[in-house]
Amino acid sequence: MHDTGIHKLPAPERFRLPLMFCAAGALGVFPFAVIRFINQQWWAAILDTAIVVGFIILGTVVLRSRQLRFACISISTLCLVGYISTLYMIGPAQVFWGYPAVVVAYYLLKPEEAVSATIATLLVMLPILVSEFELMAAMTIAVTMLMTSAFAYAFAGLTRGQRQRLLDLATRDPLTGTGNRRALTQTISEAIAKQQRGGTPASLIILDLDRFKAINDEYGHGTGDQILVELTAMINRRIRANDRLFRIGGEEFVVVADGQDIYRASGLAEQLRVRIAQGELAPDCKVTISLGVAELHPGETGENWLRRADDALYDAKRGGRNLTRVSHVTDGTGEFRIPAEMMQ
Repeated sequence: MHDTGIHKLPAPERFRLPLMFCAAGALGVFPFAVIRFINQQWWAAILDTAIVVGFIILGTVVLRSRQLRFACISISTLCLVGYISTLYMIGPAQVFWGYPAVVVAYYLLKPEEAVSATIATLLVMLPILVSEFELMAAMTIAVTMLMTSAFAYAFAGLTRGQRQRLLDLATRDPLTGTGNRRALTQTISEAIAKQQRGGTPASLIILDLDRFKAINDEYGHGTGDQILVELTAMINRRIRANDRLFRIGGEEFVVVADGQDIYRASGLAEQLRVRIAQGELAPDCKVTISLGVAELHPGETGENWLRRADDALYDAKRGGRNLTRVSHVTDGTGEFRIPAEMMQ
């Protein structure tokens, strides 16, 4: 099932389109509300005012709660229900508002939802078209509404595709297909916001291939690239669906373990270390990794969280490599020793 693609955008951009529609809707309807109050068309003026207030409230919801899916559905519903209400209350002159109302749905809803909303709107419009317009005029309105919907469907789909391709270029590592540093920054910000809202734990696992330059020098960069690709596949097979993997340097990767405290994340890190040391990422080439783990502390910045994990990684390197080290452990050595039962 396809979606609008809005939720995949970086945080600032993903809320921009709903906010633009809210602003345009409120500013577009407001003058008509004023004119109808002046002309003492009380019920129509109240309806227009309710629509303006609805747009303002939904814009506020987008800004404050960041509930994007709820806001998109609500904005589209307000546009279509508001249009139908004004059509029946004020009269057939309102029929032209149906075109922008329908277009909004194709940019904020899933394609199949937007098509369903268009069909429902046309069916509800049908009594007005039949009773208030001549046959040719009614057919013209219905056909142009369908054509507008078709164009909006095609253009919105094209925009989604282009946006996704640009997003992939901007946020994905071309060799391994993992997220890059820009995507990591966004994910870290989301993890911090999630913890601030509900106290959800999160941990970072930074891992680095040991002596990777020597591997490249001895076996060639083709083998080095193969190792990176196989390493990515091995990690992806082990981490959970809601964990995220990023490549932030030549041989350095980060796993954002969503919902995992330091103990579970360290257990995951140790499993990765053992599996990679026991596996074979390239023929006749022994590969090991060193890892650093840090759990997000309340009120901590993303930069400091990442720095602590990075410091733990360097502790592992200085300790002899092929080790997992944990930030702010209490055993005095800094080396994480995972209970055997957590390795299952």
